[in-house]
Amino acid sequence: MNAIEDLAKLLKRLPGMGEKSATRLAYHLIRTDSSFNKALGESIATIKDRIHPCPICGCYTEDDICAYCSSSDRDRTELCIVEEPQDVLSIASSGAYNGLFHVLGGAINPLDGVGPESLSFPALMKRISEGCFKEIIIATNPTEEGDTTALYIRHLLKDRDDIVLTRLASGLPIGGDLGYADKLTLARSMRGRVKL
Repeated sequence: MNAIEDLAKLLKRLPGMGEKSATRLAYHLIRTDSSFNKALGESIATIKDRIHPCPICGCYTEDDICAYCSSSDRDRTELCIVEEPQDVLSIASSGAYNGLFHVLGGAINPLDGVGPESLSFPALMKRISEGCFKEIIIATNPTEEGDTTALYIRHLLKDRDDIVLTRLASGLPIGGDLGYADKLTLARSMRGRVKL
């Protein structure tokens, strides 16, 4: 095995990277300026030393506490629960939400051995009991695992009448075509329809 094959084999382990894409990327890196390759390698080598989960919400940060938790400009009466740290960036970059976040670290998936005890539910419940939240938004993925996790959260908070519990809407994307939508998306859209 040569160096290109070794690199392609490593790149193939990245999510969404097939064999052809990994090989194409390996050849691209050969043609790329060596200073870029060194900077890329250094960044990859040190990322786990520089980034850690925020001790409050679980979002990735280089600081002691992430920018979301430390910001005085964020609405501290709203809490958005997500599965993974990258979900925080997706929601925050939309500009439609200005509250706090809580990262579960995944979704309940018994087939993969992920139960509630594997996720950050104790930290979530502690935050809720110590906070002054008026609304909790469940922003788990619209999958079976995400729905199961949302139902579990609803169960945990069933006695909290002082908190409004909401779930992100799901359905047809903007600019979507009904002819290309799958049955599950159409069914969710019909169930989540709103009055005009």
